Amino acid sequence: MSRSRQPPLVTGISPKEGAAWTKVTIRGENLGTGSTDLIALSICGHNCLLTAEWMSASKIVCRVGPAKDDKGEIIVTTKSGGLGTSTVSFKLIRPERIGILDQSAVWVDEMNYYDMRTDRNKGISPLSLRPSNPLGIDIDKGKFPQKDMELTFPGMSGDFTSENFSATWYLIENHAGSSFEQLKFASSNLKKQATKKNEGSLAYVKGGLSTFFEAQDALAAIHQRLESDGTERVEGSMTQRLENILNRASDTADTLFQEVLGRKDKADSTRNALNVLQRFKFLFNLPLNIERNIQKGDYDVVINDYEKAKSLFGNTEVPVFKKVYAEVETRVTALRSLLLEKLLQTPSTLHDQKRYIRYLSDLHAPGDPAWQCIYAQHKWILQLMQSCRDEFISGQREGIGASGLEGDTRPSALSRLGHTASLKRGGSLRTPRPSTWRFETPQQVQFVEKLSDVVIGQLPNFWKLWISYVNGSLFSETGEKSGQVEKSKKNARQRQNDFKKMIEEMTHRLVKLVRGALLPSTLPQGELNLYGGWENKTELTGNWLTQIIHTVRACHEALSALEIPNDLLQVIQDLLLDLRVHTLMVTLLHTTEDVKRLAEKEDWVVDNEGITSLPAQFEQCMIQMLQSLKEPLEIKAGEINVLQLDQVQDQATELSVGIMKVFINCLEQLSNKTDRDVDTSLNMSVDLSSPDRFPGVQEGFSPTSEQRLLIILSNCQYLERHTFLNLADHFEKHNLTGTEKITRVSVDAVRELDRQLFDAYIEQRADPIAGSLEPGIYAGYFDWRDCQTPTGVRNYLKEALVNIITVHAEVFTVSKDLVPRVLSRIVEAVADEMCRLMQCVSSFSKNGALQARLELCALRDAIAAFLNTESNASFKLALEGLPQLHSGADKKLLEELLNKFKSSMQLQLTCFQPSCVQPVKR
Repeated sequence: MSRSRQPPLVTGISPKEGAAWTKVTIRGENLGTGSTDLIALSICGHNCLLTAEWMSASKIVCRVGPAKDDKGEIIVTTKSGGLGTSTVSFKLIRPERIGILDQSAVWVDEMNYYDMRTDRNKGISPLSLRPSNPLGIDIDKGKFPQKDMELTFPGMSGDFTSENFSATWYLIENHAGSSFEQLKFASSNLKKQATKKNEGSLAYVKGGLSTFFEAQDALAAIHQRLESDGTERVEGSMTQRLENILNRASDTADTLFQEVLGRKDKADSTRNALNVLQRFKFLFNLPLNIERNIQKGDYDVVINDYEKAKSLFGNTEVPVFKKVYAEVETRVTALRSLLLEKLLQTPSTLHDQKRYIRYLSDLHAPGDPAWQCIYAQHKWILQLMQSCRDEFISGQREGIGASGLEGDTRPSALSRLGHTASLKRGGSLRTPRPSTWRFETPQQVQFVEKLSDVVIGQLPNFWKLWISYVNGSLFSETGEKSGQVEKSKKNARQRQNDFKKMIEEMTHRLVKLVRGALLPSTLPQGELNLYGGWENKTELTGNWLTQIIHTVRACHEALSALEIPNDLLQVIQDLLLDLRVHTLMVTLLHTTEDVKRLAEKEDWVVDNEGITSLPAQFEQCMIQMLQSLKEPLEIKAGEINVLQLDQVQDQATELSVGIMKVFINCLEQLSNKTDRDVDTSLNMSVDLSSPDRFPGVQEGFSPTSEQRLLIILSNCQYLERHTFLNLADHFEKHNLTGTEKITRVSVDAVRELDRQLFDAYIEQRADPIAGSLEPGIYAGYFDWRDCQTPTGVRNYLKEALVNIITVHAEVFTVSKDLVPRVLSRIVEAVADEMCRLMQCVSSFSKNGALQARLELCALRDAIAAFLNTESNASFKLALEGLPQLHSGADKKLLEELLNKFKSSMQLQLTCFQPSCVQPVKR
């Protein structure tokens, strides 16, 4: 045999195992050029050529015969390719054969066996006896995979000999490309074939028509004979005997086969029962499956099975089915109760709530589960908020520090904020705190943060649940319309006002709880028992109140991000406004208390400008106060400027003015302290170009009352010229109103204090010097009318100058800027006293007039640097009252004596000259 092609190769078989006469599809390569080219086909050693149907060079369909081998190869032999090979094998399953009268505990599936008792010499497959093309038109095989066809037509077949034949499948598979005209022609062919089949049956009847006639004649003759004899009803007649024989034969047959037929009837009834159980096993197993799936949490499976059972057996009239379905309903009712319990259980996630609502909706639970969940969540959130307050009031919650010290020794972020804020307010201004103070957060702050966490943690999910309820996404993730979605939207529209009241109740509860902890005076008396009770807790400072404002703002922002209407959140805005105003007032009041304690921190140590640290401490305290008010006064979205409120503006201005006045009062108190009140441990440090210039003022020196007056005067000048102006700039920078009034009142107050202190100091220093002049002039019974020729300036004047020099040294030691101001007043008092004394003299002798002129000129020239208009007028008036010097000798003597005086006291009078010595910077 010549071969022009490659040998056949089998690469696949489907299915790979089965019983005898299983229809299989063989796939491979070079499986022949046609049905005539296929000369042999064996599967497991059995020749299957008779059932083989060649489809193409890569596909053959056949049925597996009863082979001897359980497993074997598939060998294809063709004329063109010869004996082939196989890369796959087929496993033959041998079923147990049960006879028709054998007892069986299971149902035996009936199988369509093909009778292969055909003439093998014909060489024709029984499958070929059927018409290969029943439609009589060209076959156009479509390129549709077998699996896709099976999925498209489940339980159907494209084989027209099958009980589940699908004409659509057959047309798609064999005539996908046929035109409508061809299909009309195929329809006429089918009609012709049906007509031929009917005509064939009629021809068969015509061929045996004579036989029918003969039988009819015989029956008619028997009937006529019986009627003529009249024996059809006579006992013992032929027909009677025949009937009896037949009855006995029937009884004998029944007796013989009664047991067999009984078993057969029983088997039939068992088979029918098993068939019913098998056919409706879904329903019978459903109660148990529901229990198992509920225990596993597979609620989706339960719902799908229930929907299927309801559609199939919901309206059944079969008693068995009704009983089983009733049991299913009982299980589903219990599942509804379980799901509702889980839905209303708190706490729960939004995902679980949506899932349980969808389950209950699919199970057609009575009522509105979604609204029940919303109502339960509303009550639970309110309970959480109230419980939070009750826990803090009852003292069940401890401070952050208690837990922080046991675990992490690092302070929390909130504690660090409080520590930093306190330091900014001037840590040195407050009494020392224990080492653990930074970990102790006030109960009210912890409560507000905990309350805010509750609201931020629960209210967003509550709002999202409502939104899902409104738009119907609880029942349809894709948003497609359905009865449940429309029903949900309708219910939501009816309950919009109720939900709005829920949100209002929660926001009002939040605001009232915070007000009860921080602003109890803003609550009605009847609500204090429910929301108040914080009287025994620590009073909060401005920095802790600022932290609370930050927390409440964060809560408001989180709720605003959910797109909750602003009218529902307005109460939180009102709370924020009151908290900001309260923080402003508390901060100003606490700053007032801090400023009062500044007097205790005065150490009387002056710098090069004669200023102590007190003005700097006051300025720093005020700056820290303004910085701490930056966040409360900051205007967020939707907030108003609290300083634009007239009442707040007036109160803030008055408190700010009060702070300034309190500090000025501190200065006044310091000036009134006696020497006993001053701590002797304090010392005044002096930094001059020559440390030994004033040996009396050195380390360990305690300031006298006069020196304290000078120090405070120096501080007052610094406040007026620098501190108050700097604070005015800071007030403007932080947008505080009333700056002009605050500055004006402060400057007026410090000027008044300066005037009082200056007058007091001048009184203490000028009066003794002026009072010593008159006794000095008339010491030794001096008389202007009878005195000797002047020999120089007398000692009383030198003593007065030394006293003035002492005052100069005292003032210069504190502040050189005060020297002109103080000495001018001292000189003015001395000049006025000298003028008065000269005017009291009735007459002068020549020598007396010369002595008086000498002393007045010496005094005037010595303190010329500090003369003012009044003192110049006094000296002029005094000199004009003296007799004039006409003699040149007198004038010369006067000049010589003046020069002698200036020369002898040159060192002492140097301090009255403009100083070129600059203090050394420390």
